[in-house]
Amino acid sequence: MAEPFVTGPLDTDRGTVTSTAVVRTRRVGTTLLITIDRPHARNSVNAEVAALLASALDELEADPGLRAGVLTGAEGTFSAGMDLKAALRGESPNIPGRGFGGVTEADRTKPLIAAVEGWAMGGGFELALACDLIVAAQDAHFGLPEVKRGLIAAGGGVIRLPRRIPYHLAMELLLTGEPVSGGRAGELGLANRVVPAGQAQPEALLLAERLAAYAPLALAAVKKVVRAADGAPEDDAFAAQRTVMSGLMATADVREGMTAFAERRAPQWTGK
Repeated sequence: MAEPFVTGPLDTDRGTVTSTAVVRTRRVGTTLLITIDRPHARNSVNAEVAALLASALDELEADPGLRAGVLTGAEGTFSAGMDLKAALRGESPNIPGRGFGGVTEADRTKPLIAAVEGWAMGGGFELALACDLIVAAQDAHFGLPEVKRGLIAAGGGVIRLPRRIPYHLAMELLLTGEPVSGGRAGELGLANRVVPAGQAQPEALLLAERLAAYAPLALAAVKKVVRAADGAPEDDAFAAQRTVMSGLMATADVREGMTAFAERRAPQWTGK
């Protein structure tokens, strides 16, 4: 059953839940927990879900007190992907410039972690692939069955999957549409953590909390360099890295990190 909606000041024990019809956000410390809440439709993505996911990512980016996000689905299912019934009615699950669900092509500076329970199928798998880290339940299922419906995994699946796992394994998943378990996803290197059923969200929140201890500008710089280097010639990749590093070295956080190390204390990051 979905947890009740509450509003008001941040409760440090429970966090603050922001209510919408189909997407919930809850602040847990410095993490924004984003939950797709359409269990009756297996948390599939229609136009409303896409718009609200995009809004949730905007919230994550805009709030300096938030360091990372966790994306998950309600009631034991991550997401069944595109809502085909809504698509037949003419609804689009894509946001211009941000891709499927407002997530798969979004330009983000803060880490986003997928907490996958149950099914992550089609666009649901692509939402997970768009995240920086994936925590999967052992009995979760990841699949790209679009070819069975005359489609392709155009929300990033056909592009990202061959970059994440060996070519022939990626092609098997893309051409057959058959799913793999969370355990197998871990073996293939698709999942960072594989946990018992029901533990994906808690583990993802712990991982996000760990990231919150590090300099936010450094985390953003890692993401920026990785994107710039993806598929680029080595010389171009190093040139992009030098540009990012030049800006990073001029920040107060770099001096703070070095000073804290010399003084043997925990750094106090300002994001500046």
